[in-house]
Amino acid sequence: MSAGVIVSGGTVRRSVLSPGVLVHTGALVEESVLMNDVEIGEGAVVRRTILDKNVKVPAGARIGVEPELDAERYTVSANGIVVIGKGQKVL
Repeated sequence: MSAGVIVSGGTVRRSVLSPGVLVHTGALVEESVLMNDVEIGEGAVVRRTILDKNVKVPAGARIGVEPELDAERYTVSANGIVVIGKGQKVL
């Protein structure tokens, strides 16, 4: 975790968090890379994902949990890593 990261009641495991990241209550971040100023909403789940700068994940969102759904919405590597680009809208 970098300086300026706030994890407010959420859980972060085996991940890299850049400055300005905010993880809200009940959120889970696992095996992910979050770039500057990413925000993870309450109760959201983010697994095996790379989130570029300024991405906002809404409350209750699930990324990296359902591979078929992720492939329809986002870029997914051959190894199953979800990649969400700078400013991309997260559903």
